[in-house]
Amino acid sequence: MTLWLIIIATMGLSLWAAARVRSIYNRYNEGTVASGVTGGQAAELILRQAGIQDVEVTHHDEMLGDHYDPLHKRLVLSTDNYYGSSAAALGVAAHECGHAIQHQRAYKPSMWRMTAVGITTFASQLVMWLPLLGMFTGLIQPMVAATILAGAWGVMMLFNLVTLPVEFDASRRAKDVLGRMGLIAPGAEALAVRKVLDAAALTYVAAFVTSLVYFLWHLLPLLTSRDRE
Repeated sequence: MTLWLIIIATMGLSLWAAARVRSIYNRYNEGTVASGVTGGQAAELILRQAGIQDVEVTHHDEMLGDHYDPLHKRLVLSTDNYYGSSAAALGVAAHECGHAIQHQRAYKPSMWRMTAVGITTFASQLVMWLPLLGMFTGLIQPMVAATILAGAWGVMMLFNLVTLPVEFDASRRAKDVLGRMGLIAPGAEALAVRKVLDAAALTYVAAFVTSLVYFLWHLLPLLTSRDRE
């Protein structure tokens, strides 16, 4: 019963974190910063200032789908953030620039995360399909399935753990460079950027906590059964 309450609480944490980041983003995605630059322009300026010439800055229509693609060296912003001049738009753009700078400078946690993407993707597929496969075919013994699922959740938990310093560092770089380059003004604009990035960081904390709980949920019964044997 206690474990189920913990699982429900972690699900609530994830939903709350996602709702909070959207709420704060929407709150500060209005108006224009004093510098007048757009998110796309800020990204170009930050990358050039960091000596990065080979990363393309582009945009797409997916809301909050902003990301840095290290494989193709593309920094992708949502259309709102690319053309917008709000504190939220600049904060998100600078955060993604932080990831590009991490890649350029071989920031170790970022390199570890990139290396683990493949196995983590495989683990997430196992978590999704293995229970269904066992349910409908009966070919997988429950203890075998539980062991595989515990391992898969362990991989995802470690990936989410490594993600935390990567995201925190990217946000730190974003706050620093925006102020240092005069792209945002001290005071209200800097505070808005901090709130947006701090809210986004909560989603990664929630993802780690959730994966940790599910890992323990699958692991503890295995340990208990072995003790009984």
